[in-house]
Formats: sequence, structure tokens, C-alpha cells
Amino acid sequence: MSFADKYLAETRDIVDRLDRDAIERIVDVLASARDAGGRLFLLGVGGSAANASHAVNDFRKIVGFEAYAPTDNVSELTARINDEGWDTSFAKWLEGSRLRAEDVIFVLSVGGGSLDRNVSPNLVLALRFARDVGAQIVGIVGRDGGYTAQVADACVLIPTVNPDNITPHAEALQAVVWHLLVSHPALKAAQTKWESITVYAAPSSLTGMV
Repeated sequence: MSFADKYLAETRDIVDRLDRDAIERIVDVLASARDAGGRLFLLGVGGSAANASHAVNDFRKIVGFEAYAPTDNVSELTARINDEGWDTSFAKWLEGSRLRAEDVIFVLSVGGGSLDRNVSPNLVLALRFARDVGAQIVGIVGRDGGYTAQVADACVLIPTVNPDNITPHAEALQAVVWHLLVSHPALKAAQTKWESITVYAAPSSLTGMV
């Protein structure tokens, strides 16, 4: 079996094992908060930060949810890291955003944050702050889910099928699950571009070209 065959087989296995009920619980939390006028704050580090940025676009444009990610403002983020420290960077950003009980924190993370292992401590302190103000927490995480899985109101755990590929599978499946969420009929509020185009016709300038 080639590496490609093995990797894709692992991906199929993970998809088959995803907790559908957990996904629906996230849908319920997000739909309720969106309809009540709450905001969505997506938190991620590393590759998950890039996923958070993409997801912000989808939740704003497709779902009609006011959404933000602290990692989209590199000036503020790095100023907070420089002046106040990495561990409090997300919590202080949320405090500056006046996080309130009607809002939702959405964590995208491979490990979910752990103070004991000193991995993504900024996620842990952000979630503690969210709990203090009464905001709900959801997440898509890998490994054992870390602190996120412990405190979340709804959380999808990406199963580990190969310990050598935890990170790539976790970050790839984050995208699968959040695209499922924004496509869910309970959340989707706007048609996506290509689905609105029923028939593709080549531009006249290309007709007859090989």
C-alpha cells in the first residue's frame, strides 16, 4: 500500500468515526447564539489559526454570524504578546472585545490546550475567561481534546487512527467539520457562489479553442 493509499484510508476511517451527535450539538449552540444576536470568536494557533481565519469568512458570509479571530489582527496580537505575554494574549483580546454571555468561543486546535504540558496556554486562559463571563464554548480538537474538551458545551473530537499523523488529520478534518456546519440547513443563510450557478457555459471568447 502506498503512503497516499494509507493516508486516505486513515482519513476515511476518521470520517466514519466522527461523532454526529456532537456535531449536531455544535449546530444547536451556534444557531441559538446567532439568532439571539451573539457573536462568534474563533481561536486557533499555528495551522489552526489559518483555519480560524477561513472559518470566520464562512460564518460571516454564509451563516450571517458576526464572527472574529484574534489572529486576524497581527498588530494587536503581537503587541499583546510582547507587552503582556503569550499565555494571556487571547484572553486579553476577548476582554477588549467585551466578550459577553451571549457570545460563543469556537476553538480549533490539535491538542485543545494544556497548562500541564505548556501547550497553547493562551487557549486555556481564554476559555477560563469565557467561563467567567458565561459565554458558551464549542470546539473541534484532536488527541484527547485537552482543556477544550473538558470545558466545552459541545465538542467534536477528531479520532486518532495513526499517532504519526495526528496534526495533519486534525487540522484537515477541522475544515471538513466547519464546512459541514456552515452548510447545515439550521445555519446556512446564504447560497454559495458555485452552487448558485446551475449550468456552466464557456465564455464566447473560448468557444472553439482547444
